[in-house]
Amino acid sequence: MIDVSQVTVTYGETTAVADVSFRVPPGFVLAVSGPSGAGKSSLLWAIAGAVPLTTGQVEVDGLVITDRPSAAAHGVVLIPQGNGLARVLTARENLSIPLLAERKPVDELDRAVEAALTQVGLEDSGDHLVEELSGGEQQRVAVARGIAQQGRVILADESTSELDSTNRERVLELLRTEADRGAAVVIATHDPNVADSADGHALMDEGRLSWVRRL
Repeated sequence: MIDVSQVTVTYGETTAVADVSFRVPPGFVLAVSGPSGAGKSSLLWAIAGAVPLTTGQVEVDGLVITDRPSAAAHGVVLIPQGNGLARVLTARENLSIPLLAERKPVDELDRAVEAALTQVGLEDSGDHLVEELSGGEQQRVAVARGIAQQGRVILADESTSELDSTNRERVLELLRTEADRGAAVVIATHDPNVADSADGHALMDEGRLSWVRRL
C-alpha cells in the first residue's frame, strides 16, 4: 500500500508537487499523466524517498519513507526516466548491483537476472555494455532491473517512452504481472494508451493532481 498524504515538493521558489494525496493498494496500477514539467517525476521520486518533502508524508505498508536507502530496503523500486544505468557496465551487471545490495545468494541472483532479461527480450544482450545498446534497449534493461528486484512498490517514470508498440506492450504486461504479484505500481507517462491500460488514471498539471479514473 502506498499512502501519499498532503505531499508538497519545492525546489527553491518552484513548487513541483502541490498538496497531493492518494492511495495505491497492492495489485493496483495507477497511471499519472500530464505535460512535461507537470510534476510527475518529482512525485515518483518523492514516493521513492529520493527527494525531500517540503510538507506531507509518504508511507509504504506502514513505514514512513524518509530517504532513498530506507525506501529501497523496504522494497520501493524506482525505474527512473533516462534509465539511470551505468553505461560502462554490462546489462547483466546493471541488474546484479541492486540484488547484490540485498545480499541475495549468487545462484538466486543469477536466476533472477536471466529471467528478467528474458522477460524484456534481451536474453542475448546480457554481456553487452549499456553504451553499446540502443535507447530502447537501455530502457528495457532499466525495466528488467526494476522487475528483478521483486519490490513491494514499482515506480516507473516514462518507462515506455522510447519503445515501439511491441515492446511497449511487453513492458506494460510485465508491470501488470508485478501488480498481479501484489506490488503497487505507479507509472508516469505521456502516452494515452499507457494511461488507458491502467486501473486508475490521474492527471498532473502544475504540481496538482486530479482524477480521471480511480479505483
